[in-house]
Amino acid sequence: MTDSRHILIVDDDREIRTLLGDYLQKNGYRTTAVADGKAMRRALEQSHVDLIVLDLMLPGEDGLKLTRELRAHSQIPILMLTALGEEIDRVVGLEVGADDYLSKPFSPRELVGRIKAILRRTVHMPRDPAQTAVNAYRFGDWQLDVTARSLTHADGSQHALSGAEFRLLSILLSHPTRVLSRSQLMELLRGRDIDPFDRSVDVRISRLRQVLRDDARSPKIIKTIYGEGYVMGVPVEQE
Repeated sequence: MTDSRHILIVDDDREIRTLLGDYLQKNGYRTTAVADGKAMRRALEQSHVDLIVLDLMLPGEDGLKLTRELRAHSQIPILMLTALGEEIDRVVGLEVGADDYLSKPFSPRELVGRIKAILRRTVHMPRDPAQTAVNAYRFGDWQLDVTARSLTHADGSQHALSGAEFRLLSILLSHPTRVLSRSQLMELLRGRDIDPFDRSVDVRISRLRQVLRDDARSPKIIKTIYGEGYVMGVPVEQE
């Protein structure tokens, strides 16, 4: 059972909203179900939300636009639903900040499993024991505040990260001289075996490089070791 976590469902299909709301409530969650971005904003203003189940193909403001908007000021976990099931849609969803995705049609049981996994990762991060005594990391022109989960540049600007991006950057910073493979990163991020066709780690590395102003063609901060994985390319200091 859960501790009455509040799940916000955003889907324009009334039947899906009802189905998911009923199933999640039976599994111990509190739910609010809305049909569009405008109602989503109202719900977020009115109460605390622990996770958003967000449909990609919403009329008007679609799920990608809403995710970008949310990530500009919030790290609320987002599980994106897509009816298309094509890789490009999943990749774009992850690029703009979704924590996970699920293709329609799906079983409610699988949805609950994904929600539990996301919330578990959110609650228990940072997961690595080496991180527990660290308040912040300084690397290059950047500082990652672990407690506030904020990323700040030397020029004073702050940059929003999704929950998954924060965890990925934290993991890399906590192993500053170690090359971590995709499978190792996926295991730390998701706590499950990697699907050899799952490119979500690469997508999030690309997104982090954009945020960190790291040249994708010749990255200096997060370096790719071909055939092995990723490693920090600048000195890392712990506070």
